[in-house]
Amino acid sequence: MNPENYLFLSALLFTVGACGVLLRRNAIVLFMCIELMLNASNLALVTFSRMHGNLDGQIMAFFVMVVAAAEVVVGLAIIIMVFRSRHSASVDDASLMKL
Repeated sequence: MNPENYLFLSALLFTVGACGVLLRRNAIVLFMCIELMLNASNLALVTFSRMHGNLDGQIMAFFVMVVAAAEVVVGLAIIIMVFRSRHSASVDDASLMKL
């Protein structure tokens, strides 16, 4: 396959994730769409890394995966706390927790 095909797939996945972030209100779906966008950027980083023949993009993709794993842990903990107090995982309900 050509690198252009991988970049097109990466752009398509990033677009789907961005549309999901902008259109959905459920916090779990929101985090899944953010993960989809991060995976799309990882695909682009690895593709450019392979095109240029070095490992810099693959190392950056590894660090993006580490940050994404930490984001999932913190995000799910926040979602669980909001769900326990409001009995809903809606992003709109989370704004009601302000003082």
